[in-house]
Amino acid sequence: MPDDFFADDTAQTERTRDTILRYHLSWKHRDLEAVLALYHPDIEYNDFYQQRCMRLAELREYVEANLPRRPGELLEHVDRIRIDGHTAFIQYCTSLQGGEGLVSFRTGEAITVRDGLIWRINEYATLVHEARRSGEAARMRPAISRLGLSTRQLGQLAQDLQDYFQRSRPFLDPELDLQQVAAATGYSRNQISHLLNQVLGESFYRYVNRARLQYLLDGLQTGSDLKRIDELAFAAGFNSLSAFYNCFKRHTGLSPKAYLREISSRARTQDSA
Repeated sequence: MPDDFFADDTAQTERTRDTILRYHLSWKHRDLEAVLALYHPDIEYNDFYQQRCMRLAELREYVEANLPRRPGELLEHVDRIRIDGHTAFIQYCTSLQGGEGLVSFRTGEAITVRDGLIWRINEYATLVHEARRSGEAARMRPAISRLGLSTRQLGQLAQDLQDYFQRSRPFLDPELDLQQVAAATGYSRNQISHLLNQVLGESFYRYVNRARLQYLLDGLQTGSDLKRIDELAFAAGFNSLSAFYNCFKRHTGLSPKAYLREISSRARTQDSA
């Protein structure tokens, strides 16, 4: 094989690296026009999560919806960018807020560069449920959606939902339903249901009750008695004591009575230290 073959391949790798670096910085700086300018006129963008193949005419809307919304909002890369000739391989993680354990999308992109422009992108996603207890293995499965939201947009939806619950505390209303949350956040009921059920792995009412429980625990003081905690449960939006007790035990591993004993014991230990 001639020596100049390797020289040419090395030169192409460097040209590809330059294009990918400009692409990365354009995303980082939320520069829509700069991103679009790096796409080849014959680009084919395959988002296998959405089972969607897009050409140049469709990519403006797609890119605009997926750009970071805040300065400094970066993806968590799980491996260095690998470049070989015309192709770059990028792997990153999108963590989602909410759920009973750490949930994330591990996404891989294979990007092919031609004439200094991005000609092909194949994007794959795997949904990962990390272990909540030590010794458990993470559960991973291929992720597919037909709801018109990419993995990045689902991450944004999860964050928007959490922000809305923290800011407005809609869970204090015992009659809160999915339609009210959809109307307030601007997402559809199907999109929120898909996020909760298929991605985060919990129902709407479990998500709401978990927010109610956290609100109650944040306001719980040492010396509270069981009668007081029952009153706080209703004030936090629970509409029955059975639902509250079940939620409490599921998330703390203790009954309210045992939990109160534990925090009182902990407070006495700290006072005597």
